[in-house]
Amino acid sequence: MALTNKQKNYIRKKYKKQTAKSIADTLKVSTGEVEEFIKSISASRPKPFFYLVLLLIPVLFFVLLETGLRISGYGTDTRMWVELSNGKLGLNPEVARRYFYNVKEVPQSIQDVFDAKKKQNTFRVFVLGGSSAAGYPYMPLGSFSRYIRKRLELVYPQKNIEVVNVALTAVNSYTILDFIPGVLEQKPDLILIYAGHNEYYGALGVGSMESLGTSRIFVNLLLKLNKFKTVQLLRDIIQKSIGLLSGNKKNSTGTLMARMAQKQSIFLNSETYKLGLEQFRDNMHDVLEMINEKHVPVIISTLTSNLKDLYPFISKSKDGLPAANTVYKKAKLKYSEEKFIAADSLFRYAKDLDLLRFRAPEEMNKIIYKLASEFHIPVVNIDSVFGSYSPNGIVGNNLMTDHLHPTLRGYQLMGKAFYESMVHNVYVPKENPEIKSLEAQDSLTLKNFVFSELDSVIADYKIKLLKNDWPFISPGNKKPFAAIIRPENFRDSLAMKFISKEIDWQTAQMQMAEWYLKNKNFPKFHNQMVVLTTQFPHMLESYNRKANNLLAKKKYKEAFVYLTSRYMIKPDAFSAKWIGIINLSKNKIADAIKYLEESLKFNPSDSQVLYNLAGAYSLQKNYSKALELINKCLEINPDHKEAQNLKRQLEAALGK
Repeated sequence: MALTNKQKNYIRKKYKKQTAKSIADTLKVSTGEVEEFIKSISASRPKPFFYLVLLLIPVLFFVLLETGLRISGYGTDTRMWVELSNGKLGLNPEVARRYFYNVKEVPQSIQDVFDAKKKQNTFRVFVLGGSSAAGYPYMPLGSFSRYIRKRLELVYPQKNIEVVNVALTAVNSYTILDFIPGVLEQKPDLILIYAGHNEYYGALGVGSMESLGTSRIFVNLLLKLNKFKTVQLLRDIIQKSIGLLSGNKKNSTGTLMARMAQKQSIFLNSETYKLGLEQFRDNMHDVLEMINEKHVPVIISTLTSNLKDLYPFISKSKDGLPAANTVYKKAKLKYSEEKFIAADSLFRYAKDLDLLRFRAPEEMNKIIYKLASEFHIPVVNIDSVFGSYSPNGIVGNNLMTDHLHPTLRGYQLMGKAFYESMVHNVYVPKENPEIKSLEAQDSLTLKNFVFSELDSVIADYKIKLLKNDWPFISPGNKKPFAAIIRPENFRDSLAMKFISKEIDWQTAQMQMAEWYLKNKNFPKFHNQMVVLTTQFPHMLESYNRKANNLLAKKKYKEAFVYLTSRYMIKPDAFSAKWIGIINLSKNKIADAIKYLEESLKFNPSDSQVLYNLAGAYSLQKNYSKALELINKCLEINPDHKEAQNLKRQLEAALGK
């Protein structure tokens, strides 16, 4: 008798819990019929392997898709480090595309480089943060990290100094958290952090145009997934779909600062205000925890901004809170009455009430101190340092170019403060310093600080453009580019071309150097070449190539300028050799001997140097020394005809 459907369903429910005999007794059928049906159920059920295949199909699909996208070169390479020439690494110029989805040109670092394989004698420092850490508007040479690098180089000349600034404009703690694993992989001896101003409007901030929401878990997960091309593809599809549905493109005009602020009014103590503080605190907690796990020294800093000379951007009273501009006016009044402590307090309150949060609130500095206390790390109180160098202790335009970016002198003070904290906490090389006095170190660093007149004009133009846009002025009052940038000379024209993105920084600086050379302003030519080689150390070899080309054309005067500039920056065999030869041709025997002897120290096997040095000594009638050198020359190059002739003359002079 065949089992009914009702009996079959009963067996399906019970066969794993009861025996076949028990089920048969309940249904009043034979045990054999039940056992036979149970066998058919087992045979029809998918095997575990089937489920494994089902799970692997989507995984395999994404693996194949990811592989295909990588092979085809889809998307952007956003790895952190890129390999450069001569075994160097640098921050990838495209790395910021991890954080910026809605801007065409992403911010870049000041292009510091370091050895891919850390040398044993290296002291390596990394600097992280936003535009103030990067040195805006004096990038690349004006940042506080360049002060620190120069001071370390002067104080510890026996060390290979690497100060690598990876700060980016318009980024915040999300970027620092994303960068830290890559920084720690490079075995830093010290990490310096100046960050917090961009927490609301910087990329991925709670009030930013580039926001991905308020969930830290989601944002940080997406940052980890961004390395996959599949995620880039999905992101691009979503963006294009949104663009098609919205029917208009995002406005890409104006400064990056003007474009980044989406939530323009964030009230003090509002939910968004608190989320910004939480975002900073939690991200920085994770940053410091990772650094602490690797036992790497770290110094963080308080934040400073323009208190006295910046009228609040957006003012409005709400929920019993006064408007920022009302408090600011009271602060100004107290200042005029010389009640400076009260004025300082009111200026800070006005800043906190400003609804446009381009300046970090006072609470941010409190968080910095709490984190420092928790992780037992030193804090540099830059806010206090700037106050001590400001009239009546309140920071204004004396040290600020705008709302929060320091002047060049301000950046030097930041570098000095960080450096003295390094000394105080013994975070400097273990070797004895070449210069003992801290005051003497600072003085010598400022004297040797590398910066150019062209950089000053570029910085001035940057600030003019920044202040010719919202939020410094209303959009209706914005002036044409030509109305605010008016070049008066060749230097100004180069600065304008750079600002207009017609030429890059290196080209602008090189053209400035060539102009000085053409106009026979050799000291400024040299200074300009120092600027270039400070930023691009590999360019030192370009001096020799340029000089060699000029020597081939018998343009000895022009070649001499390049050679002496190269020598003054860093002597080498080639520059010393040709300075010596040219001096010899001018009958400057003592100078010729000095440089030729130095060239010989770099390369003892240069027969040309030995021949010319022998000639110089013979002109001084030091025939024995000359003969000794000419014999060495002929050992290296026995077929040197001029050397053979000189040897005969010397032997005759010595009566041999």
